[in-house]
Amino acid sequence: MNVGIVAQRDNSRAATLADELRTALATDGVDCRLDESTASAIGAPAVAAPVDSFDACDLVVSIGGDGTFLFAARGAGGTPILGVNLGEVGFLNAVTPDTAVDAVREEVDSLRDGTQDVREAPRLSGACGDWESVPAVNEIVVTGPRRGHGGGATFEVEIDGSPYTSGHADGILIATPTGSSAYNLSESGPLVHPSINGLIINEMCGTEAMPPLVVAGDCEVTVSVDDADHVVVVSDGRRPHELDVPCEIQVSRAEPPVRLAGPVADFFEALGKLS
Repeated sequence: MNVGIVAQRDNSRAATLADELRTALATDGVDCRLDESTASAIGAPAVAAPVDSFDACDLVVSIGGDGTFLFAARGAGGTPILGVNLGEVGFLNAVTPDTAVDAVREEVDSLRDGTQDVREAPRLSGACGDWESVPAVNEIVVTGPRRGHGGGATFEVEIDGSPYTSGHADGILIATPTGSSAYNLSESGPLVHPSINGLIINEMCGTEAMPPLVVAGDCEVTVSVDDADHVVVVSDGRRPHELDVPCEIQVSRAEPPVRLAGPVADFFEALGKLS
């Protein structure tokens, strides 16, 4: 049994809890690997490993906010992730710090006896020619060279080959239900319950914008641009990639989905923390 632990960077409380988890799991005969930053923070270089290697673990534990969870998810692949919430909202992290050790031990026991209950949440990827983005848990964003006055581009958006909208905007955001409460919400997009199998298409500061649209989760969204110097595609706010124009970016479901372990976060309780 091997558990990967990722703690929020520069958070002493998260690092301390990671060390407590490692010690407790060691007494249960469980091997642990920690991301390099966490291992350094607690003085345990022997168990340091790149997050990209955590897909080889049996379970990944994320300690922090939703941003830490997204970081852990990038390396976890199809490995189940249990989130411990040290953030303010916690859509993805249902375990409290006080119950973390017991919750992780219970999850390890369920893995050992074959009773683990795992939920799935979709990932998205963007592709153009031979290039493909890093899979996103929250959203794929396509923007012009810059945002604001004099920036942006003319975007044409198709859903499964059918035209949806065309016009000048700062960018186009395609979000999962998980991501509806993240960047999408700040761009006046709708909140979507995680039980809904859908994708959100949201124009960012469009001059003659259509309202945000929710479509079936298995749709392919095509974003075309032909009047800018270049466009930038961003996955979950990281790894921006420039593409020459004209171009077409296809955004669709990516495999594997995120696999969520442990207790289920209360969506409506988390919503109450946004206000």
